[in-house]
Amino acid sequence: MGKTKNKFKTIVRLFSFLFLFGFSAYSQDFNKEELSYSEYLGYVKKYHPLVKQANLEISNAQAALMLARGGFDPKIEVDYNKKEFKGTEYYSILNSSFKIPTWYGIEIKAGFDDTDGQYYNPQNRTPDNGLTSLGVSVALGQGMFINQRMADVREGKLQLKLSDAQRKLRAIEVLYKASEAYFEWRKSYNEAELYKRYLGFASTRFTGVKKLIELGDSPAIDSVEAGITVRNRELNVENANLKLAKAKLYLSNYLWLENVPVELGDMVKPEENLILTLEETLKTDAMMVNVETLDSHPKIQALETKMSMLEVNRQLKANSLLPKLNVGYNYISEPSYFDSFNADDYKFNIDFSIPIFLRKERGSLKMAKLKIQDLKFDIEQQRLELKNKIKAQQTEIASLKRQKNVIDNLVKDYVTMLNSEEKLFSFGESSIFLLNSRENNLVSAKLSQISIENQFYISNAELYKILANPD
Repeated sequence: MGKTKNKFKTIVRLFSFLFLFGFSAYSQDFNKEELSYSEYLGYVKKYHPLVKQANLEISNAQAALMLARGGFDPKIEVDYNKKEFKGTEYYSILNSSFKIPTWYGIEIKAGFDDTDGQYYNPQNRTPDNGLTSLGVSVALGQGMFINQRMADVREGKLQLKLSDAQRKLRAIEVLYKASEAYFEWRKSYNEAELYKRYLGFASTRFTGVKKLIELGDSPAIDSVEAGITVRNRELNVENANLKLAKAKLYLSNYLWLENVPVELGDMVKPEENLILTLEETLKTDAMMVNVETLDSHPKIQALETKMSMLEVNRQLKANSLLPKLNVGYNYISEPSYFDSFNADDYKFNIDFSIPIFLRKERGSLKMAKLKIQDLKFDIEQQRLELKNKIKAQQTEIASLKRQKNVIDNLVKDYVTMLNSEEKLFSFGESSIFLLNSRENNLVSAKLSQISIENQFYISNAELYKILANPD
């Protein structure tokens, strides 16, 4: 009994260790010092449920193709009828067959028939050992070059290509929203750090001003001025921390490992030099984007694939203009494994029909052609819109780069002005009001710098979304 308890305790400890190890392994990935954007995007691509859901498009198309190919599966058919009444066997009729459908309207068929009893149709009579048959049925009109089964398989193959394009379009939506969440987190983090840093400067200055007042080197009103700045900074820090907390929670919507949602650790920072790696990560560099060639774009691929599917439907409608002409030949013999071949023993059939005016068929074909023409116009328009969207987004990115250079220089100038004002203040040639004014201007410029950087990131993400290449 003691050994059993010890074993149970060992098992519990082992499972506890594995659980804690697994949990710490998950947490470790998101409690390091920095989470880069490319790494974050990799997690979203691999683990986010909506991206996985987009991948189901392919599985669904594969299942549809399997369903279509089922139309060419060999088939066994057995039809057995028997009647007995008051000790009399009226009839016992067995019709069995094995059919193999093939691609071009040809069907191979083997069969076995056996009839017995006292009352049955004489044409069903068979030898005592039954009657075997082997033959072929050929569609020489409708269904020779294309039929519904062939069309279903062709459309199933095209559906695979269409599903891959739709998968990319669905995945890119998730990745774009995930990117927005990351950029908002980075922006909120930088704003919070900025306010914290300048709260520290304001607090240090407030302490220094109070000492100057005590020494009689500064008027008492300066402490009020410095105190107001500290309180404003405290309010700014509190608002920034709230905004950062909300941004981190929103970001956590896109952080998964396997099937487990995770949250960022408190010490994790966004990528500091994101501006240097962003275009390479998203492949949005002007040298990588060819506006003139859009054949590989998922939206164009989807429309082109739909065009091919409509073309299959058009061929099927055009085929319906042909007359129905099915010819069948079956060699029949007793079940002697065809040892004695006699060409005179056979069954032959011809099935022919054609509507006189073909109005239904001609109308269906015309509608199919109009759908194709309509889609051609749509593809041309989509190509033009995509080109213009890409060019417009590239123009916006170039403009934001220029704005970034301007704001960077502006921040440098404000830093220079603030440093100069601090020197003048230390010599007693400036006031706390002017010093705070210079610092407020610098803080506003740095906030604008953060905002323009964020616009640059979002603009690149929008170009990434337009290009729709999540792989």
